[in-house]
This record gives sequence, C-alpha cells and structure tokens, in this order.
Amino acid sequence: CYPKYVVRLVVGRTYFMTTNARCLAPVIRYFERSRMDRFTQLAAQYQGVDTPFLLMDQDLLREQAFLFKEQAGRCGVFYAVKANADPAVMRLLHEAGIGFEVASEAELRIAQSLGASTEQTISSNPVKAPSFITAMHESGVRRFVFDSTTEAEKLAKLAPGSEAIVRLTVDNSSSAWPLADKYGVDSDEAIELLDYAGSLGLSPAGITFHVGSQCFDIDGWRKALEQTALLWGRCEDRGLSLSVLNLGGGFPAHHSQAIPSLPDTFASIFRQVDEMFPSTVELQVEPGRGLVADAGVMVTTVIGKATRNGDAWLYLDCGVFNGLMEASGGIQYTFLPMTATGATKPWTITGPSCDSMDVIAKGIELPEPEVGERVLIYPAGAYTTAYASQFNGAPIPQVVIGSTNGSH
Repeated sequence: CYPKYVVRLVVGRTYFMTTNARCLAPVIRYFERSRMDRFTQLAAQYQGVDTPFLLMDQDLLREQAFLFKEQAGRCGVFYAVKANADPAVMRLLHEAGIGFEVASEAELRIAQSLGASTEQTISSNPVKAPSFITAMHESGVRRFVFDSTTEAEKLAKLAPGSEAIVRLTVDNSSSAWPLADKYGVDSDEAIELLDYAGSLGLSPAGITFHVGSQCFDIDGWRKALEQTALLWGRCEDRGLSLSVLNLGGGFPAHHSQAIPSLPDTFASIFRQVDEMFPSTVELQVEPGRGLVADAGVMVTTVIGKATRNGDAWLYLDCGVFNGLMEASGGIQYTFLPMTATGATKPWTITGPSCDSMDVIAKGIELPEPEVGERVLIYPAGAYTTAYASQFNGAPIPQVVIGSTNGSH
C-alpha cells in the first residue's frame, strides 16, 4: 500500500484516488481486473500464434506515450531502449514524439533506422565501448554521460569537444530494482570529474542520476533532486556553468502494487526544479518500464502440473530464462488463466527449463488450468524479451503488436 500520497490508478483516462491505505487493495484489484479483461479479449484474437509471445496493445502504448509527453511538459522525453528494443514498439513511440536513450551501437542503429534525429537521440551509459562513442560522435551526438577519469579520457580522444554530464549516485531504497552500485559517484568526486573533463577539452555540461528501476515512492526523486541541487550549487561556486539536468528513469509500472501517478510525480519534480535550479535548466527524462510495461502481456501455455510435498506446481512454456528474468529479482506479476474458472488454490509457477532457479512466483491463487490452456502474465511489456535467452532450448517469445480497436 502507498499511504503517504494521494494515489491515482489509471484505467483509460479515469483516475481512482485514495489516501487510505486500506482502500488501495481493492482499487489495485479493480485496475488489474480491468486491464486483464482487455488483454484477454485481445489475446483471444491470436489463438493461432504459438506461445510464448509478448502481446503489445498498440492503443495502450500510444496512450501511455501521449500521457508521458503531456505530463513531462518541458522535459525532453527519451525512451530507454533497453526496456524493449522491438522495432515496432520503438516506431510507435517515435511516431508519438518520443526520443531514444541508447546504450550501445546496436540500439543506436535501430533508432537511426526509424528516422530518429541527432536531437532525438541521447546516451546515458556512463561506460561505453569505444566503437559506440565513435558511432555516436559520427552521427552528430555531442553530449555524453561519464563517471570516471578513464571515461573522460576516452571521450576526449574519440569525441573531442563534446559536452560531459556526470552520473551522480543517489539513494535507490525507494525502488524495487536498485541500480546504485554499478554506476555513479558521490558529490565530491563528481565535481572533480567535471573539472577534469574540462581540463581535457570537454565541456562540463550537467548532472544525471537514476533513482532505480520501478521507483514506488515520490520521495526517491525528492531526495535525489535535493542532493543534485547541492552539487549544482557547489559546481557554480567552482566556476562550472552547468545547463543540463537529466532525471533518469525509474517511472514504475503496475507490478501488483500501488504506484504514484505521473501527474503527481511530475508535479513534485517541477516544484523542486523551480525552487532549486536555474530557470534556464534543460530537463530530460528517460522512461523505460513506465512507458511500455503496462502495454504488454506475456501469453504462455501450461505444459505440466505436479504436486510436490503437498504444494501445487504449474509449469509454463515461458520462465525466468526465456522472458521473465526479473522475477528472480523480486518483480511481481499478475497471472490469469484464459479459460479456467472455479475455486482457487495456491500455485508455485515455474518455467520450462530443467534449472531449479526457473521459478517465477510462489503462492499464487488461481483456479486450476489444464495442460494446453493459455495463461496471461501482466505487466510484461518491459524487461522480458529484452532479457530472454534460449537456455535449455526454450524459445524466445516473439513480439506481436495488436489493437483492441481492431487494427494490427
């Protein structure tokens, strides 16, 4: 539950609002039921497609893109391609006016193939392959993120004269999938790195941070902005004239929990930015999960059942290794058999591989499905096919773009 703020859950364009934590559970269930009913109708149109497959609702995807653009206002919006690099998904976002945040040459090439301009392409990867830096620079990109002296030296050599944005480490405790350990530096080191970048002929330009993936508390951004504002002021005192504030990603999806709405999140962010930063600051955000996760459902098939030590086990043709890797890190999903009804019981839900780590969830209350029945898993539009492998010969789910309005 999320008692600290008014919570708005969006079903279409309807906002359900409550400040009472005890009211949130039925509201969440209503949202999930409504969304799953929609996907059940859509999935029924694809009975002839072999499972597993990721079914993306293009109408929901467009709706979320336009909502993000609307609420982000003066922020430049750049989709974090790593969440789902399917070209058809990226094309829909590009058509809605969303830019791309790319972290590799392969992602850059997809963005370019869709017609993304230099202004619509950024990279916030703090440690980049030299060939990727070269490819970005040759394409006209002149702004790069870094968090080490080694990276600054690479940029000075391969992208001379470019703008340098330092990655700041911030508290990730409000996120379900923390990202703080691998990248970023503290404030003291950040200042020294910006100074060092300047000495190499780069232009110290700004600060970026990431509150962690699936951030479920607006306080995550509040604390990060307070820390960043203090660093910004110290940079000004040092004579460093910064212009760019990249807020990273972290915008959440409906993984069986109440989450802050986009309007509330951006209202809080803009209030702090207006109070703490120059009016001329250039703002950027990089949603990944928050843009695409809720627009997708994984369509799977039951391949087996068993009872082990009194517990019911359900085996699906999509598991941790071929599409649902985030389950191993605690990300939760909603499951819905497409035809089974009646009394429910708790199930341990697993994937098709022979590895004991291939457990998606435990204690999931479901009516008993039969072998061959399809089960929907939601939300699955982000970090599913992007992580998938063919371990143990399991198939990587194909991406299918559908529409509840009848167009495909």
